[in-house]
Formats: sequence, structure tokens, C-alpha cells
Amino acid sequence: MDATVLDRLRQAMRGEVVAPGDIGYDEARSVYNAMVDRRPSAVARCVDVGDVRAVLSLARDTGAELTVRGGGHSGPGLGVADGAVALDLSPMRWVRVDPEARTAQVGGGSRLGDLDHAAHTFGLGLPSGINSTTGVSGLTLGGGHGHLTRTFGLTVDSLLSADVVLADGSFVTASEDEHPDLFWALRGGGGNFGVVTAFTFRLHPVDTVTVGLTAWPVDRASDVLRWYREFLPSAPEELNGFYAAMAVPPGPPFPEEMYGRTVAAVVWCWAGEQEGDRLERLLASVNDPAPPDFHFTAPMPLPALQSMFDDLLPAGLQWYWRGDFFDSISDGAVEVHQRFGADLPSGLSTMHLYPIDGAAHRVGADDTAWAYRDAVWSGVIAGIDPDPANAEALRRWCVDYWEALHPHSMGGGYVNFIGENEGTERVRATYRSHYDRLAEVKRAYDPQNLFHRNQNIRPAAA
Repeated sequence: MDATVLDRLRQAMRGEVVAPGDIGYDEARSVYNAMVDRRPSAVARCVDVGDVRAVLSLARDTGAELTVRGGGHSGPGLGVADGAVALDLSPMRWVRVDPEARTAQVGGGSRLGDLDHAAHTFGLGLPSGINSTTGVSGLTLGGGHGHLTRTFGLTVDSLLSADVVLADGSFVTASEDEHPDLFWALRGGGGNFGVVTAFTFRLHPVDTVTVGLTAWPVDRASDVLRWYREFLPSAPEELNGFYAAMAVPPGPPFPEEMYGRTVAAVVWCWAGEQEGDRLERLLASVNDPAPPDFHFTAPMPLPALQSMFDDLLPAGLQWYWRGDFFDSISDGAVEVHQRFGADLPSGLSTMHLYPIDGAAHRVGADDTAWAYRDAVWSGVIAGIDPDPANAEALRRWCVDYWEALHPHSMGGGYVNFIGENEGTERVRATYRSHYDRLAEVKRAYDPQNLFHRNQNIRPAAA
């Protein structure tokens, strides 16, 4: 960036601007996925709406490429780009809970752990993801699913309003009553429409949950999946459970003799009544597909569950992922999962099937930009390893697995599980018939496509 332009940005902002050559630049440009190594011309660390407006003004006036970074958890690293100005929301990391109204206002740079901690003290929670390090912004704008989806719906189903700085620098609050078309688009349409500086969510009464983990021999994965595809959709909505092909990590609650063993597993979350034996009676059928190698349940505060995988998956690992939606787990898909799930390329690589039925199905198909209210699972295949030398092996396994599985999918995938170079048609498939409406909203709020470093929805032609 030209030194004069850089000085102008620094003078306009209260927050720090970090450029190449500055102390802390490498830390400022780093993202969760270490496979992404990009050098922005500046990282503008915004502390308030005024800073956000200053960065957008500079981008409009100079024609500089712009990226927007929330929690930095994006798999394809869309928050940074070579030569671009990275609008970094991470300093805007705050949460305010109103326990009487059961709502939370959340800053655009916050992470799920910030919200979980603030809400939990009042016995409240939000359906969100499965890692406390995930950014609230990216997760929410993509739709948001995790441990509580069957019980309380998608994250966007609890969104009440969003404060947004638009491409022209204007500031609006989008809700059902104000800018309802923008509010509709924000609930699943990704970061295409503006910079969300704050979210307001409806919270739900949830405190202690029962966490479970059942692991079977990987050679019985086909039997487990055939059982799981029938069992979970018919189970009470208080029961969530995602299927995983995984290697057993070292440490509790697993016995030492299982460390490193590849298994077919389900991670359970029971958000219903904690007294009595209802969960035990429900999970008695885990023996039906095959005797499990391991079965464990225990009560746990919700924030502890949300952070359970944080140490296993810290920032700085190599990641490559792809995803799809499924309305069923067909016999053909079962065969693919059996074959690839037994041949993980590394100890951290995995495949998850997240249930997205239950409460998520009670929202109308056209009520939000999320276009797959009829999907039952959201699948993700993730190649993960700390060693950059293994990056190509991770990518090849992930792509081969996805290409074999994709014919058994519904055609589109969760926008947050789409890679950077999967193409416009992939984005269209993700939004189905909603794409044209999203393009109209894009034309209204970002006609010049300033926000295009994302899974981009191009403005509709005038």
C-alpha cells in the first residue's frame, strides 16, 4: 500500500493498522487454517463502527481489494487475501446479556466461547457450533449448526437483529421490521451484504447437558450408519448426535489401549431433562449395530462441551475441507463412508454428519436465505494435520472422498464448508431458488460488489 494511503488510514482509525514490515504483521495476518498463507497490504483492526466506516471509505476511494475477518475460523481463509486490506473485527469482541429478556448483544469479532461464557452464568445458551474458538460472525451469517440444532434450530433462527455497515458507509439495523430483505439475506447468505458489527440473539434455557460418546470398530461403520440413519431422526429433539469417522485422540475419557485407533463414532448431546434415566433408555440401542468399543455419558456445563475439542484442534493446523447436504444416508453413501472413513490420511482428519432436522425443520423453507430446510444432515470432510508436508495428501483424500459421496447428496452444501475455488455453480447450488432473490438484495445493498472476497453472490443485473 502506498505510504500516503496507509497514513491516511491510520489517521482515520482509533484501532491499529498493521502493514508488512511492522512488528506483529505475521500474527495479524494469520488465520485458523495454516494452509492459508497470504500477505494483505494492511490489516485494519477495527475497534468500533467508526473504524469500519473508515476502512470502507478508503476501499471505495482507492479501489483497494477488501476482505472482512471476524473470528478468523474460515476454512478457505476468506478473511485475508494477497494485496488486500483486511478489515479485522477481532478487537470488537464483547457480549452483553439481558437475562430478563433472554437476549444477548454480541460484537462482530466475538467467538462462541465469549457468548457461551456470558450466557451460561444466567442458565442460557445459543444453538451454535462445536468449537468455542469459532467466530460468531462467520458461523451466523452462514446459518450456524452444532450440538443444539435439533433442539433449538439453526443459529440464524435465534437471530433478532444485526447492526450492519453497508458498502456506501451507511449504518443500519436489520430485523423483521427494519430492512427485512437484508435481514432475510443475512440469515444464511454469508458476508455478501455488509459488515455486521453486532448481533442480537434470542437465548434459550440450557445449562447442564449430558454429553455422550459411543465408538464402534471402524469395520462396522456400515452397520452403525444404517442404524444411525433410522435412530436419530426418530429420537426426541432434545437428543443431538453427530456421526464421525475419527481416530481416537490420546487422553480421557478414552482408555489408553484405544489411542490412535480409527473408529466409527457418535458424539451425543442431550439437552433435555437431566433427572431420571430417559437418556440411558434411549441410548440402550447403541448395541444394536454392533457392541461398541467404548460408550460414555456424563453431565457437563454447555460451555465445557462447546470447548471440548479446542485443545485437539488449535489454530495453526493444516486444513482442507468440503461439505454437502443430505436428506438421507443412502446405501451407496454408506459404502463410500465405510471405504474412506477407514483410510484417514492423518490422526486428526475426520468426517462429520451433523443433524439439521428437528427444530430447524419448523422454520419455513423461504423464511431465511438458508435454502435446505429439507436436509437432514450437513456433512463435512476435513483433512487435518500439523505438518505442511502432508497438505497434498489431505487435499487428495478430501477431494476423492467428496467426489465419491457427492452423487448421493442433495447437490449443495453448507456455505461455511465450501472451499475458495469450488466455483459459482457451487454457490448457486447452495442457495437453490433463493439465489436470484439474494442477487436482488445484493444489488440493493452492494451494487458494486465491494464485498466479493467470500462465497460470492453477484449483484443482479439492473
